[in-house]
Amino acid sequence: MNTIIAFILMFGLLVFVHEFGHFIFAKKAGMLVRELAIGFGPKVFSIKKKETLYTIRLLPMGGYVRVAGEDPEITELKPGQQIALEFNQAGSVDKIIINKKSKHPTARVIEVEKADLEHELFIEGYDVGEEEKLRFTVDPKADFVMDEVETQIAPFDRQFASKTKRQRFMQLFAGPMMNFLLTIVIFAILGFTQGVPTDEAKLGTIQEDSPAEEAGFEAGDEVIAIDGTQVTMWTEFQTTVRDNPETTLTMTILRENGEEQELVVTPRLVESQDQQFGQLGVRQYMEKSIAKAIPYSIEETYATSILILTSLSQLVTGDFSIDMLAGPVGIYDATDQVVQNGFATFLMWTAMLSVNLGIINLLPLPALDGGRLLFVGIEAVRGKPISPEKEGFVHFVGFALLMLLMIVVTWNDIQRLFL
Repeated sequence: MNTIIAFILMFGLLVFVHEFGHFIFAKKAGMLVRELAIGFGPKVFSIKKKETLYTIRLLPMGGYVRVAGEDPEITELKPGQQIALEFNQAGSVDKIIINKKSKHPTARVIEVEKADLEHELFIEGYDVGEEEKLRFTVDPKADFVMDEVETQIAPFDRQFASKTKRQRFMQLFAGPMMNFLLTIVIFAILGFTQGVPTDEAKLGTIQEDSPAEEAGFEAGDEVIAIDGTQVTMWTEFQTTVRDNPETTLTMTILRENGEEQELVVTPRLVESQDQQFGQLGVRQYMEKSIAKAIPYSIEETYATSILILTSLSQLVTGDFSIDMLAGPVGIYDATDQVVQNGFATFLMWTAMLSVNLGIINLLPLPALDGGRLLFVGIEAVRGKPISPEKEGFVHFVGFALLMLLMIVVTWNDIQRLFL
């Protein structure tokens, strides 16, 4: 149960932060945001506030922000079509009713001759049976009613395509950006609460029944020399220990009271994944410092990003296998193991997944944020946009392939766990 709750909270946080970035920059640019969704598939929960529908959907495989103009939304009004109109107090059209007009007895039924719901916002037509042409002004926030479902019209200045390249770029980039910011915040919290690793070879926690405890090491000791060779950095100490399993080492330490001592210790041999290395059973000293927590969080975010990018580079070099990928099932299994190691480890796992989500979404692949950013870049180079139909088709194919990959990866995860 703890794992289920942790997974739901973690996944919800990562997706919400990502989509909230898209949402807030869309709003800032004046775009009409029709829906902010967490997950895909059937709705589990929904609530509409002002212009936006907020939904939680069944399949925990991502989320989306649906901005006006990105998908076909409203049936075009054609000459000869009979519709019903309702008006607001200012006399402008407030509702455009396409069918089931009998449910709106007070609405005015007209036969359309011409309509523009994007630029000039008007409808021209005739009362049924009359010949006098009428022109009605349409309110910018009027609703288009089909099968009693209301959809707010989107004048062109509220659509994604109407915005500047900079505004569209920021709206697309904001999702991954928020994931990077979340990672920085989490690492900063860890740095403040757990401490920041020091550069010196200073020891933190000493494990029970470890070679370090048997040799007399204490928390707070600083190793300043090994076998007469000066040590100034934790990495030097760590490398020497790892490279010398079952080898007797004489270490000069500086106690917290300023006293120097020499301790003799033999790193135990550890075998893991066809590797052998030495281990003393000590942790690096962690210093609690608000001033150092922020730089530490940025450095850790950068280091984690480099690690992920290095793994992704194997896609290019060919050192890649589908087994290296994990879907929701694989992430859930890993989360189960992480939760058992404590809340701090869970937070670090969340930070790593967050930066991973940000980087993956920036890849220049169709249907991902990076793919859509690529189209904005192409538009900037060629001086005009690619037709919406062609771009939409590319993203549709990309999304279908992405879903297929997700199914394959999920099946591999299930096989690893249960077969």
